Amino acid sequence: MTKGRSMHVAIIGGGPAGLMAAEAARAAGLEVDVYEAKGSVGRKFLLAGKGGLNLTHSEARDAFVARYGRHRDQISAWLETFDNDSVRRWARELGVETMIGTSARVFPVDLKAAPLLRRWLHRLRESGVRFHVNHRCTGWSPEGELQFTTPTGVHAIRADATVIATGGASWPELGSDGAWVDWLSRACADIAPLQPANCGFDVAWSSVFVQRFAGHPVKTVVLSTDAASGVREPRQGEFVISAHGIEGSAVYALSATLRDALSATGRADLVVDLAPTRDVHQLQLALTRSSARRSLTEHLRRAIGFDGVKTGLLYELLPREAMNDPASLATAIKSLRIPLLRPRPLAEAISTAGGVRFQALDTRLMLTAVPGVFCAGEMIDWEAPTGGYLLTACFASGLIAGRGAVAWLRQR
Repeated sequence: MTKGRSMHVAIIGGGPAGLMAAEAARAAGLEVDVYEAKGSVGRKFLLAGKGGLNLTHSEARDAFVARYGRHRDQISAWLETFDNDSVRRWARELGVETMIGTSARVFPVDLKAAPLLRRWLHRLRESGVRFHVNHRCTGWSPEGELQFTTPTGVHAIRADATVIATGGASWPELGSDGAWVDWLSRACADIAPLQPANCGFDVAWSSVFVQRFAGHPVKTVVLSTDAASGVREPRQGEFVISAHGIEGSAVYALSATLRDALSATGRADLVVDLAPTRDVHQLQLALTRSSARRSLTEHLRRAIGFDGVKTGLLYELLPREAMNDPASLATAIKSLRIPLLRPRPLAEAISTAGGVRFQALDTRLMLTAVPGVFCAGEMIDWEAPTGGYLLTACFASGLIAGRGAVAWLRQR
């Protein structure tokens, strides 16, 4: 590290990954400035806390790591530095106690994001981290200076190291709009196309079905899909009928498999078990009982307790002959196929897949093509389901990138 002056690290992005990188760099004695495109930092973090901030998940290490799918090996290495237990210790150090909910997810005791963020920002400012809001990075000038558009014009700075943590491209109104892809690509970074993750899907519903059932939850079901391996991945929960198709947490859990199948083959079906507590034989027996003088809708209600949106789905997706045959109807109730058209737009997704490829980064998360520039958070090519996994990996990658910047500068 150069003697006679403090090294300066610029952090681009004021989300969880950027803030964790700032904390790591400042703890090592470096001068740290955080540049945020929006008018305040942590906006997506606060949105994630709406209804209860899910910080992480309490499940065992092997199960936790498996949630990261094809990039589990890379994320596992991150979690060696900062895992789900580390998240809870970190929150406790900020004076925020956590609890494990009935779903094994971890929340602050008060469930709120704002108090934790306030405490974190106070600690960062007290340590000497400087914040600059309304500073949108547009890349580097020919002279190697970082350039920002600001309300007062273009601002340029020269940093000794840079950590980029600008998020993916979901929820662009909160700052993660993917604009970094253009200027980082010009710097020779290898970037996989951004795609929606934890997203809903379009379905060709009839106008009559949409008018009647849009916004209705489909509860107490098990969802699955035919993965490339032919193995189904069941998820118990519920989903919601939307004007465009389907959405909801159980759908999001399968969204990566569904999205990839649509991309590879142009086809993907969501398979729904509408009656998970009954088997096909039980359903067929109940449906075979006399339905004289009853409409089919009334027969479904009396025989198996179906009404509303579940009955609507059967009418929408099955041919009339299947509806009138107890054996075919029972089979369909246990494995109703909803053909999907496409994922919903990236801007609507909870998170993003794609981004800077791991092959473009070293173990410190430095771009091998651009020494001194590190990446962190959702802008790297990985994805995870909701449930605290996204936030945990963002924290971990920010810490690694911040420490990586420190180590790189000390080697100079």
